[in-house]
Amino acid sequence: MTFPTNPAVSAVLVTGTVLVALALCYRPLGDHMFRVYTGTRHWRVERMVYRLVGVDADAEQGWPAYARALLAFSVVSVLALYALQRLQDHLFLSLGMPAVPPDLAWNTAVAFVTNTDWQAYSGESAMGHVVQTAGLAVQNFVSAAAGLAVAVALVRGFARARSDTLGNFWVDLVRGTIRILLPIAFAAAILLVAGGALQSFGGHHGWTTLAGGGQTLTPAGAAGQEAIKDLGTNGGGVFNANSAHPWENPTAWTNLLEIFLLLVIATSLPRTFGRMVGDNRQGYVIVSVMAVLALISIGVTQTAELQAAGTVPQATAGTAPQWAGQAAEGREARFGVPDSALFASAATLTSTGSVDSAHDSYTAFGGGMLIVNMLLGEVAPGGAGSGLYGILVLAVITVFVAGLMVGRTPEYLGKKIGSREIKLASLYFLATPVVVLLGTAVAMGTGAGRAGIGNGGAHGLSEVLYAFASTGNNNGSAFAGLSANTPFYNTALGLCMLLGRFLPMVLVLALAGSLARQAPVPVSAGTLPTHRPQFAGLLAGVTVVLVALTFLPALALGPLAEGLSR
Repeated sequence: MTFPTNPAVSAVLVTGTVLVALALCYRPLGDHMFRVYTGTRHWRVERMVYRLVGVDADAEQGWPAYARALLAFSVVSVLALYALQRLQDHLFLSLGMPAVPPDLAWNTAVAFVTNTDWQAYSGESAMGHVVQTAGLAVQNFVSAAAGLAVAVALVRGFARARSDTLGNFWVDLVRGTIRILLPIAFAAAILLVAGGALQSFGGHHGWTTLAGGGQTLTPAGAAGQEAIKDLGTNGGGVFNANSAHPWENPTAWTNLLEIFLLLVIATSLPRTFGRMVGDNRQGYVIVSVMAVLALISIGVTQTAELQAAGTVPQATAGTAPQWAGQAAEGREARFGVPDSALFASAATLTSTGSVDSAHDSYTAFGGGMLIVNMLLGEVAPGGAGSGLYGILVLAVITVFVAGLMVGRTPEYLGKKIGSREIKLASLYFLATPVVVLLGTAVAMGTGAGRAGIGNGGAHGLSEVLYAFASTGNNNGSAFAGLSANTPFYNTALGLCMLLGRFLPMVLVLALAGSLARQAPVPVSAGTLPTHRPQFAGLLAGVTVVLVALTFLPALALGPLAEGLSR
């Protein structure tokens, strides 16, 4: 696939290509997910799984039982993945790799179970085939399916009336894995193999470099893990270079395929939401807000990176970008700056840690925009499930704000937003900022935290803020200048991932339970229409304002200070 050599034109065309592909998938994939989560028939293979774990697939759960099942499954998953890493040197196909150290094993287990996939290690030199496949790849599937399950439970809360149940977590988990993630990931893996991605479980091999030197590399099941790491908005790669490695991402068209995989489920879920609540217009409003916020972010990031001489003020462009016509250092040379910037935007707009370029090398404003993407709560479009339930909570806050303006009790989709609902929504919104800002403050205030910073000044603060924003929002990408494989950061970021994932999830389920118990409120002349462009604009404005009020001081000390000081 060849695009014009003009970087600005290329940026528009590559972004437009991805948008068209996503638009074509919006209805069919959204309708498929609707059928998956509303169907009553269990597949034979699913019934086998239910019998194996002792689950009554036809029994529904209230929100406390649903939350307990989610947390119990996650605790067992963390322990199992931790044990696999600690026992790696005793496993077959370990490739002679030693057991993973305790603090790193804890951090990695938490990272993959929380759908964060933060990697404080080099994959090809730390994890054998069994840990990569039976441990990390499995969690890439089920952690994404867990996020989808919580989103569907919240939608059921809006759709049901006078109900004490939200569905069955185990059924939602199994169906999301078997009927949605596995088929699409399998097809994507075949395409990646066709494009040149590696799928092998061999041992160490010696290779000759272009310069004539020698290098030892370990083949792996990169194509299969690449497919689900992007589709499930996970991000953990087999190799340290992640999606910049030619065995994970060989060509320009596989790069576009991976960007598409990052976004496709999250952008199709609003269609599922609209079908489940019986009003497709509601889904169009949600996806339009996601699209507008995403396009603004992509535009800012690509503009910051395409800093051609004379097109932006010298204050925002360094000497090297001015001479080169764009900020090329740290970008993937095979794909170019526009594709690298689009990949970075897509990865941080979703809860995906995939990277095909070095985010630490981005311009101050370009890297700052990547941080803002995560601080938005990753709702544009967000992760697999987490993006939808995140923006729906913001919609609840939005109708509450609108209700205050006109002096009416706020309503959303026929449900009153009373004191309990707004308290739960507010706690949801505050949970992640507390985790991110408190973690950043502790790291900057302790010697162990400052010891990992690779750069001084404002950029050093940006590195730490990025790390906690990434883990607190379950993203997983990093400013690589931070040395995070230390006991302090492994422990602190692990706690940040746990709190950033499961505290919001429990609050979402509590909100869903409260909504499901309500009787529907009839539409009246004073009801705020939530299917019109006015509400879409209000929702986008509330999202941006809340983030600005919460994180602007930290951003001012980090990326904004760095950019304005050049």
